[in-house]
Parts: sequence; structure tokens; C-alpha cells
Amino acid sequence: MTPQPDPVLELFRSTGAYLQGHFRLTSGLHSSEYLQCALVLQHPAAAVQLGGMLAARLRPLVAGSLDVVASPALGGLIIGHEVARAMGARFIFTERDPATQKMTLRRGFALASGERAVVVEDVVTTGGSTREVVEALRAAGAEVLAAGSIIDRSGGRAGVGVARTALATLEATVWDPQECPLCRLGIPVVKPGSRAT
Repeated sequence: MTPQPDPVLELFRSTGAYLQGHFRLTSGLHSSEYLQCALVLQHPAAAVQLGGMLAARLRPLVAGSLDVVASPALGGLIIGHEVARAMGARFIFTERDPATQKMTLRRGFALASGERAVVVEDVVTTGGSTREVVEALRAAGAEVLAAGSIIDRSGGRAGVGVARTALATLEATVWDPQECPLCRLGIPVVKPGSRAT
């Protein structure tokens, strides 16, 4: 029997968001494939669909009411907002402080002590950005219950300090730049995503 294609990855393919080539990821690692969530999330119907699916995955981890969904800017904004809508919570986001390069709450966002929160991201590779948001929320007094992402590129290995779920988990091949076979072949590296120059 032929295995059924993953509906999340099929959505990426059908919107041209599953890219192949030579990419430098936000983590600094290199890869031959890249999932550009912005190309999927530019379609409101797809964003609503993915947000509802991720909210359904997060509900068992929350086990009760939820006050707030938080995401790192920029990649997590649309999916975080759609998860908040599906879960009946408010939505806030963190940004990198230009001086410290740490994720921080800005724009008047604040949390009351004990507010129940989840962190939502578009793609997790090392878990670094999600972990930073978890820490920022805890520092502001929130109880961070779980984290979720559309894509987990870590094969399930990235730790973020709370229980975590994803709509699709990939065993993506990544390399340190010094060990990258695509670099050795002289293939130009591309930095896709929100931090591209």
C-alpha cells in the first residue's frame, strides 16, 4: 500500500514553499532544502487551516484555559495570530533588541503574573528562537505551558524548555558551514527568510 502524502508538506509544495538548493538557515547551518512558510501563509485560507491544525495539537498540552499566544517576529507572526484566534487567546510577539540581540517584549506588550501562555513559531531547527521567547515570557511572569510550530526541522530533537509539538517533522540534513558539501562544490549559498540582506 502506498503511504499517503503528508497534507502539510503537500500544502508547502503546492504553494511553491518547499525550496531546494543551497541555503544558510537562521541557525547558521547549511541545508539543501528550505521551507519558506511565508509563501504558504500569504494565503489566508492556508493560514487559517494551519492555525486551526496547530491549535488542535496544542490543546492537550495546555489542558485548560489559555491567556496568550506569543511568537518571535517575524516568522511566527501570522501562524501565532491564527493559533491565538483558534484558541480564543490574545496574541503578542517578541522582537530582537537591537542593543542586546535578545528576544524582548516591546510595543507596550505586557503579561500579568501567572498568565498561561504558549509559544508558536513557523519553523524550528535548533529551537533557539522559541527557547528565547519562552525565557522572555517567564521573565515577564507568565506560565509557559507548551510550544508549537508548523515545521520541526530537528527530527524531534530540539529542546525548548517546555513540551513541544509540530504539524510536520522532518529529518532535514544540515551541515556546519565548514563541513558543507555544497560549499565544497562551489554552489552559492542563499539566505532566504526574514533576515536576508
